[in-house]
Amino acid sequence: MQTNPTHTSLVAVGDSFTEGMSDLLPDGTYRGWADLLAGRMAAHSPGFRYANLAVRGKLIGQIVAEQVEVAAAMEADVITLVGGLNDALRPKCDMGRVRGLLTEAVERLAPSCKQLVLMRSPGRQGPVLERFRPRMEELFACVDELAARHGAVVVDLYGAPSLGDPRLWDVDRLHLTAEGHRRVAEAVWQGLGYAPEDTEWRMPLPLTPPPGWVARRVADARFARRHLLPWIGRRLTGRSSGDGLPPKRPELLPYEGPTV
Repeated sequence: MQTNPTHTSLVAVGDSFTEGMSDLLPDGTYRGWADLLAGRMAAHSPGFRYANLAVRGKLIGQIVAEQVEVAAAMEADVITLVGGLNDALRPKCDMGRVRGLLTEAVERLAPSCKQLVLMRSPGRQGPVLERFRPRMEELFACVDELAARHGAVVVDLYGAPSLGDPRLWDVDRLHLTAEGHRRVAEAVWQGLGYAPEDTEWRMPLPLTPPPGWVARRVADARFARRHLLPWIGRRLTGRSSGDGLPPKRPELLPYEGPTV
């Protein structure tokens, strides 16, 4: 890993986390950590190019089939790969298959770029994290092993106290807020060797009084109605939130966008 490096291009591969949900912009599109990171990198490298192939809801098999070869062919300086967590969070999951597909993706992408970036994804504190923690940690152990074998950078978001705080997660309890995405961009920025702009991104948020019982029950009911029930419906019918959606930014083009 370089110190104060200069990169000329970035390709992001993955699912809704990399697409940028729920960092919503006024025009109804999503920004997210990858856009923020690209903006920072572009400020250091005139003519910087950026592609984001991520599509919400994608499983690791779909990422491998639809995004990996496209990303490899772009021969970018930096490729980020985050995938497999959608698989791990399903009631039935073949973790051996997930590990195999993730291995296939890394083996294809690592030789095609100057620096591959992998992540230990963040997890929101609560019962869902505790239920699926063993699968998540099995996935992250695979990430660590592959990174060591192929010279990839691992950005440890799972181990950051701040990113487990429910206050940095949207009301759907699946996606980070704008502040959460900002912290992820900072984490990847530092992981690539750039000088820190926020040395406290990992630190826990200041304590605030917890919401009362009534407020929690209202939030639970709203979450179930708006997010949980539609998610269950998609699982039962074999649909995905990303069905029919194109990649966020399918071509490796000069980047113009947020720089902070």
